[in-house]
Amino acid sequence: MSEAYERERQNNARLDELSSKVSALRGVTIDIYRDADDHTVIGSTSETFSSMATQLKGSASRLGHMASSGNRVAVLKLAGMIVGACIVLYYLLKLIF
Repeated sequence: MSEAYERERQNNARLDELSSKVSALRGVTIDIYRDADDHTVIGSTSETFSSMATQLKGSASRLGHMASSGNRVAVLKLAGMIVGACIVLYYLLKLIF
């Protein structure tokens, strides 16, 4: 009878060890999933900024072409946009700081 009790105690101890290992493995798996999800978000953000940079280059190119065409109205529009952007940035920075 004491031998059966000893085996039951050993089985319970091993079951507890196995349970802790499974919990640790589950934690590692969840951490890997979260890390992979973070990399997906970072990749998506990188693609968005890359697309925005391409669009900004295109807009700057069109504005430069418009200014170089010598059209007085176009040059005034460009100057107005630059002044407007500077004013908006000034007020945004003033709000932040």
